[in-house]
Amino acid sequence: MSFQHIMGQDIAKKMLQSALRNHTVNHAYVFSGPPGSGQMKMAQTFAKALFCEQRTDDACGECLSCRKVEHGNHPDLHIVEPDGATIKIDQIRGLQRIFSYRSESSNPKVYIIQRADTMTVQAANSLLKFLEEPQLPVVGILISENGQALLPTIQSRTQIVPFHALHPEVMMQELIGEGYTAGLVRSVVYIASGLESCREILQQNWFAEIRNVVLQLVKESMSRGNSSIILAQQKIFKTGLSEHLDILFHLFHLWFKDMLHFRYGRHESIVFIDHLESVSKLAITRSTEQWVSYMDLAATCRKKLRFNVNGQLCVEQLLIGLSDTSGSITG
Repeated sequence: MSFQHIMGQDIAKKMLQSALRNHTVNHAYVFSGPPGSGQMKMAQTFAKALFCEQRTDDACGECLSCRKVEHGNHPDLHIVEPDGATIKIDQIRGLQRIFSYRSESSNPKVYIIQRADTMTVQAANSLLKFLEEPQLPVVGILISENGQALLPTIQSRTQIVPFHALHPEVMMQELIGEGYTAGLVRSVVYIASGLESCREILQQNWFAEIRNVVLQLVKESMSRGNSSIILAQQKIFKTGLSEHLDILFHLFHLWFKDMLHFRYGRHESIVFIDHLESVSKLAITRSTEQWVSYMDLAATCRKKLRFNVNGQLCVEQLLIGLSDTSGSITG
């Protein structure tokens, strides 16, 4: 894996490769951006490039050092992940002990801290001392969804490398090329922020199931009223799908948005394109304002879910709202 094999993130690549080429590598970086946008893959590639025996601004992927990183057994690369919900001070102290010994080569030692924003205050303060007084040539990479969530003193001693969610069309082409079902891909690229996250979801059977449940519930709630609540109990809350309500509400939101895309003739933007016939029939049964209100309702239910409101109540609220035909087109 080299920088050229990482899709998108041109700003991050340019920053890191320029530092390698000009021998201006910083002692610490923060890779800040949405989960799944490739920070970990970029961090590992950067580490390989630092260790690479053949190239100066990229990883050859073939030398012994590159292969050791790929196999997870390079002695000068250490990865720290949260222990439970947080990264604790003992983990940072352990890292410091390891890095008190000299490298076997002339290259710097490298550490990668995943979800660095989960560090406890004590762990963050311990890392701060490490950043201020590294005993050996060291390069640190802190991966965070939001670099601004880190201590200001840590931010001031690191270089921020921005990451952005890949464009859905770019991810769609790649995933369909890998053999994933086009209909599922068109949905997942608007839910997940990176290829790895998309692949992880697509490889789970529940995603196709929950997408089908959304289609059933929409049709049921808009034709027979409260019978959709019974269907939801059977299809969601008596199965394992209740663990994925956030994605369920997100899919509802995408479906309602498709209604607007159809009404305005933007067929190329329709996510549920494999159900275009249903979209075309349903889109004209409600006004534009009603579809917008449904989108708002789905977003509100999703937000309530994140604030620990009972999931079943959130789903019932949405379905009852959909059965309200006060905004439907008549005559």
